[in-house]
Amino acid sequence: MFKLAEKYGDKPVAEHPMLFQRILQNTIRDFYRRQKVRSFWTTLFSSLNPQRDEEDHDPLDTLQDKDNQANPDAPDEALEQTQLFALIEESLTELPPRQREAFLLRYWEELDTAETAIAMGCTEGSVKTHCSRATHALAAKLKKRGVTLND
Repeated sequence: MFKLAEKYGDKPVAEHPMLFQRILQNTIRDFYRRQKVRSFWTTLFSSLNPQRDEEDHDPLDTLQDKDNQANPDAPDEALEQTQLFALIEESLTELPPRQREAFLLRYWEELDTAETAIAMGCTEGSVKTHCSRATHALAAKLKKRGVTLND
């Protein structure tokens, strides 16, 4: 409301609901984007903290890459990984908008069911339904293209 009053107080009253809706949507998006970045860095740094049962923990041990698992061994493996990500992104664009939105909020943005329902403006049951349908559709599309998923 403050943003509307400060920046758009001179606009006609008929435009206020539309402007308020847009300001609200952008503010919510910005909040979740910032939360994602904060969560990423908090998780990254918290992984360097010693575990409760480890007294003499060395943070560098956490960063060691046993058997070079973080980076592919060869350029062909890096290419395969890049192609797989491109395939997943392409498959995501083929999903219906509500399924894609639910899937991305739940699994990419890592929101829980309640937060996703609020962001989407629907019930938690609808979120669960959309996510289930999206995961099944993605799995089927990837399987069609020869990608097998490891459980």
